[in-house]
Amino acid sequence: MKRIVLFLLTNIMVLVTLSIVINVLGIKPYLNANGIDYTSLMLFCLVWGMGGALISLMLSRVMAKWMMGVKVISPQNAGQLGWYVDMVSQYARVAQIPVPEIGYYESPEINGFATGPSKSRSLVALSTGLLQRMNRDEVAGVVAHEISHIKNGDMVTMTLIQGVMNAFVMFLARVIAFAVSQGVKEENRSMVNFIVVIALDILLGILGMIVVFWFSRQREFRADAGSAQLAGREKMIAALEALKRVYGRQDELVQEHASLATMKISGKKGGLLGMLGSTHPSLDERIARLKLA
Repeated sequence: MKRIVLFLLTNIMVLVTLSIVINVLGIKPYLNANGIDYTSLMLFCLVWGMGGALISLMLSRVMAKWMMGVKVISPQNAGQLGWYVDMVSQYARVAQIPVPEIGYYESPEINGFATGPSKSRSLVALSTGLLQRMNRDEVAGVVAHEISHIKNGDMVTMTLIQGVMNAFVMFLARVIAFAVSQGVKEENRSMVNFIVVIALDILLGILGMIVVFWFSRQREFRADAGSAQLAGREKMIAALEALKRVYGRQDELVQEHASLATMKISGKKGGLLGMLGSTHPSLDERIARLKLA
C-alpha cells in the first residue's frame, strides 16, 4: 500500500508540475480549425516526454529509498558493515567521483543498484540477501559495477534516451492519428483521433522500449568493464558467477521491484522476446565478454 500511494503521489505531482509548465510557456492546443499546429505539438510532446523523465531522475534517489526501504549507513556508525562502507568509498575515490550515499535494503534477492540525479547526489544500495550470501570478492565486483554506472553517468543518459523516445512516440502517434481521423465523417473525427492516439501510444511505446532496453544492455557491458578496471576482472566474473548460481530463483525475486529493474545489477531474460524486453544482457554473455577482454 505504501508503494502504491507513493507511486500515485509522484505521478500526480508530475502531472501538476508539467501542466503548470505548459501554462507558463503558453503552449496552445496543437489541434485547431486549420489542422495541426506542429510547433505547439512538438513543444507539448517535449514537455510531457522529457519533463516526466527529468522529474523522475530528480526524484530517483528519494523514491528508491522510499520504495525499497533503503537504510542509509553513516560512516561513523557503520558497525559490522564498516567493510562495505570502506569498499564503496575506496572505489569511488579510485573512480574519481564523490563518495555516494551508501545503504542496504531488506530483501532475499541477490541484487544491488545505483541511482541518483548526478554523480554528487548518488546512492549505492545492496540487498541483505547479497550481503549475506556473497563473499567479499563477489561484493567488490558488484560495488565496482555500481560505481561504474555512476562514473559513466548512466542514470542521466538513460533518462535523456527515455525522454527523447517518449517525445518521439507522442509526436508520431498524434500526427498519424490526425491523418487517420481525416478519412472519416466529421462528427466521428474526435472519437477516432482519441482511439488511434491511445492505440499508437501503446504500440509505439512498446517499440520504443525495445530501443531503450537495448541501450540499457549496452550500459551493463560498460559497467562490467568498468568494474573489471576498478576491482579486477576476476572479482566481477566471480560476482556474475554467484548471480548465475541463484539465477533460477533470481528471476522470480527480481519481479518484486520490476519498476526498478534498470537500476539493478541483475535482470531477467528468456528467449528472443525476453532478450528484447530485458534491461540486462544474459549472465552468460556478460561473463563471456569479460573473459575475452
